[in-house]
Parts: sequence; C-alpha cells; structure tokens
Amino acid sequence: MEQLNLSTTYYKTPGKGNTKRTIELARERIQALGIKKVVVATTSGETGALAASRLSGCEIIAVTHSTGFTKPNYQEFQLEHRSVIESAGGKILTAQHAFGGVNRAVRRKLDTFQLDEIIAYTLRIYGQGMKVVFEIALMAADAGLVRTDEPILTIAGTGKGADTAVILIPPNAQNFFDLIPVEIICMPSPAHPAFTQE
Repeated sequence: MEQLNLSTTYYKTPGKGNTKRTIELARERIQALGIKKVVVATTSGETGALAASRLSGCEIIAVTHSTGFTKPNYQEFQLEHRSVIESAGGKILTAQHAFGGVNRAVRRKLDTFQLDEIIAYTLRIYGQGMKVVFEIALMAADAGLVRTDEPILTIAGTGKGADTAVILIPPNAQNFFDLIPVEIICMPSPAHPAFTQE
C-alpha cells in the first residue's frame, strides 16, 4: 500500500497570534510543491498584505468581506493595504460570500436556515478557518482568478489573522461537491489531547 506521510501543525489556541507562523508554513509548502496561487481571506487587508510581502514567487488573491457585510454600504478592507498587495502582483476580490448571500436574507427574514449556511456550519466543526478556506476558494474560482484543475493554497483564520492553511483543488461554487482537499498544513485544535493533558 502506497502512503505519504506529511505533518500538520495544530495550534493550541485559534486566532491572530498564529498568523506569522501560518504564513511561514504556507511558504514552505509553496516552495516544496511549486504552488502558483494563494487565496487568502483578509478583512481589513492586513493579513493579505502580510501574505503578499512574505510569499514571493506566487500570485496572491486577497478575498475581502463583501461590502455591507457588517453594515450597509461599508467595506472593512482598508485602502492602505491595497498598494502592498497590488505592488506584489496580487489581486483583491470582493464578492458575495459563497456560503452566504440571498440564502442569508431568507434566514434573516424567515428565521430558517438554508443549504449554504448548513454547509458552512458543518465545515465549522473543523473550525472557522476551515470553513473559510473552502469558501474563498469557490469565490476565487467563480471570479476566474484560479483554475478548477490546479491545486492552490488557501489561508484563513478565526476572527482576525490566519490560523488555517489548506491545499485544495477548487471547483466553481455550482460544483461544490467536486472540491478536492489535498493537504491540511495547519489548523487550530484546542481540544487535542496533547494540549489537554495535565
């Protein structure tokens, strides 16, 4: 039986404090595998700018929250980070979230969950970042910024910053179940026995 032994880094706590290490781990895998595109979730733009400055040799696609995500007509992405991302050859994607949008409006109006949010809650079993890495990959594929037949590296986090990195082959959102997870590079696992032993 053929097998491949790879390591996954697990963080004791989720969140922003893992951002630099997540990007370092991503860089190692990018170099080892020759990954050409990295899709990174970024709310303010800070994580996207950090990725753009530290992950040379590949194209960064920084995916923001949709405009109006927190309040009408408001975009959380800060323009000071745009020049860092774009000067490194990166792109910025602002679009409807793959696991939110019109279906979220149905939930808010009729107080009932729709399929896309059920998928999102299911993926959150593995953590907020794991849900987001899949979501931003779909968004980038739908925007034509990544191919659906080549592996990409995706980076996301819990709240702010980055704590999850995954290599996957993205489909378009309409073909969600064709998504191919390739490798989990890092993720939070606060309940891991190694962290809970006394």
